[in-house]
Amino acid sequence: MTDVAANYRKIIERIGEAAMKAGRNPDEVKLLGAAKSQSVERVSAAIAAGLQIVGENYAQEAQLKKQDISAGAEWHMIGHLQRNKAKAAVELFDMIQTLDDVALARALDKAGSIRNKRVRALVEVNLAGEDSKSGVAEDQVEDLLRAAGQFAHVSIEGLMAVPPFCENPEDVRPYFRRLRELRDRLRDARIANIDLKELSMGMTHDYPVAVGEGATIVRIGTALFGPRSR
Repeated sequence: MTDVAANYRKIIERIGEAAMKAGRNPDEVKLLGAAKSQSVERVSAAIAAGLQIVGENYAQEAQLKKQDISAGAEWHMIGHLQRNKAKAAVELFDMIQTLDDVALARALDKAGSIRNKRVRALVEVNLAGEDSKSGVAEDQVEDLLRAAGQFAHVSIEGLMAVPPFCENPEDVRPYFRRLRELRDRLRDARIANIDLKELSMGMTHDYPVAVGEGATIVRIGTALFGPRSR
């Protein structure tokens, strides 16, 4: 039996250690529980332990879990989002972490307008140009931000990335650093209606390194919940 509460405490402790080592305030880093294929019981246990953000890859799975979980938590979309699912995503999630093109921004804006809701989003960046992953190319992020900044019901709050997996977490550090440096350059550009305060990067294998490079959200699945149930 996975002790989710104990796992939560251990992760928070490691986040704190990594933040202090980097001269950061541990309170600047939020833990997102990546709950794909995890049971309602494990997600509920994590929320009871203190988890404040649940991440899901699919709207349908999130909907089913939210029906059975009454405890308060933010729900974030962390999987690739198709435009035709934008309306459902806006209804279910507090933040979309995987905005990757103008057409999706337009669809989110339309859905937000219908619900009279400002849609919080992060732009997903494909740092390594991997065909197997979604996300906008690094050199196209600024254009996307300038376009998305024109939509009244979309609020871009930062950047997100899923770098290539490396056995040695230190080998991922250059990707985390690039995302932070990209965020800082774009901040300096002072793009209208864009506030890049968040950096969502780092997962179970490498999150202490991500914290050291400036992550404000780390997305943890297995280390928190244990192995997926399916």
